[in-house]
Amino acid sequence: MKITVFNGSPKGRRGNTSVVAEAFMRGAEAAGAETEYVLLHKKKINHCTGCLSCWTKTPGQCVQRDDMAELAEKYLASDIVVLATPLYVDNVSGMTKVFMDRLMIVCDPHFEPDETGETRHVRTAWKLPKIAVISTCGFPEQSQFQVLKLLFRRMARNMQGELAAEIYRSQGNLLTIPHDIITPIVEKYKKTVEAAGRELVEQGKISAATAAELDAPLVPKELYIDGANRHWDKAGKR
Repeated sequence: MKITVFNGSPKGRRGNTSVVAEAFMRGAEAAGAETEYVLLHKKKINHCTGCLSCWTKTPGQCVQRDDMAELAEKYLASDIVVLATPLYVDNVSGMTKVFMDRLMIVCDPHFEPDETGETRHVRTAWKLPKIAVISTCGFPEQSQFQVLKLLFRRMARNMQGELAAEIYRSQGNLLTIPHDIITPIVEKYKKTVEAAGRELVEQGKISAATAAELDAPLVPKELYIDGANRHWDKAGKR
């Protein structure tokens, strides 16, 4: 099984999202999967111009000459694609969105109704990968990801790719803070993420028990908010 993680955090490996993505990959590798980690901030990906040439003049190929052709090949060669992104303004990061926009080259422009009668793109001749999601945010509640949850369900539906797994981590700022009390909590969480990676490879999904652990708060909400506010008060005085 080939799993490719596309991380759209501007911070790359320094970001909170990378902590979760790398733990997930360790778990998947332990279960025998081949993994590849792509940091989008190191790639040249131009904005889609909406010319539609990839659907008409050069089907499956964009007229722009950047790194997207290589990334599309990696996407199509994967059994599972992990889209990893920090939460920015209730949505994906900018570079993640540009990457997603450019994935239109793997879609067929024709329409068909789904099982509910709503229109979507026709399944392409290519074997499309399953989609998994990893996202982190600095807010204390898991409810902050409700827009992303809908977005990726709609994306998977329209691109006819199964949404196989979702890992959303609120209180994400704790993931990269060295602290005697916080570090053991984060290490335990990363072990749960590793378990999720193993389960996805071995079982095709994340178990309900592991999913519940992944959604559990790292620390009490009130404690997190108090610590975050004190951090910003201190940062503002520098």
